[in-house]
Amino acid sequence: MSRPTVPDPSAPEGKRAYVRSMFAAIAPRYDLLNSLLSFGLHHRWKRYAARLATVPPGGAALDVCCGTGDLAFLLWEQAGPGGRTLGVDFAAPMVALARRRARGRSGLWFVQADAEALPFPEGCFHAVTVGFGVRNVARLERALAEMYRVLRPAGRLVVLEFSQPRNRLFAALYDFYSYTAVPWLGRRLSRHPDAYWYLPTSIRAWSDPETFGHLLAEAGFCRVRHHSLLAGAVAVHVAEKPSRERQELPGGGANTVPSGLSGEVTR
Repeated sequence: MSRPTVPDPSAPEGKRAYVRSMFAAIAPRYDLLNSLLSFGLHHRWKRYAARLATVPPGGAALDVCCGTGDLAFLLWEQAGPGGRTLGVDFAAPMVALARRRARGRSGLWFVQADAEALPFPEGCFHAVTVGFGVRNVARLERALAEMYRVLRPAGRLVVLEFSQPRNRLFAALYDFYSYTAVPWLGRRLSRHPDAYWYLPTSIRAWSDPETFGHLLAEAGFCRVRHHSLLAGAVAVHVAEKPSRERQELPGGGANTVPSGLSGEVTR
């Protein structure tokens, strides 16, 4: 089986269009494939990332590139009664599935929006998370700047992303699995011709944790660190927006979406 062409990350518009189309196409089987291909481990990794986000009771949280909403649901549970959690994704079918799952949950919304242009005012959120999404963003620096902007001072960013295993033997096994089982199973279950070739190729092209940490620092974040999981194949990056004068959250009440939101919001 020949390997299809994966979008060039240096061509942002082409990459954005490809990724949006791909995730829209695989949305119906996305959750099933995540569980099968990670042997269910992605749930554990997301729970760990959500704990590191430390959303205070009654706080406000945002999950970027939310997919069908796994991380957003975990943040919503942390925020509790009176809290507000939003998930954003630029693939409409993903947002539709997340909204369906969220029915009846007060204080939880899903919005179709681009990570590079978040439709929220400055300083809205106590925590922002991204689960396996930053490597898919067309203009990473712009997306990081947006996440920084919408965080309140002392707010925390948590990024869960694939990485490169450090152990050579494990790396070789991981590569074999990624380029054989993953595309074979992904092609058959997702019915997309090359989505699961894109997955390992995009991981291989992704920055190591130290390089991504430098990007976070350049975006203005402080206290940047990371935690390695699965022998380094997965990393959880944690960073904070520097403390400044206290800012109040706009709006108010458990069912109030932050003011200034553009676009449709439904549960």
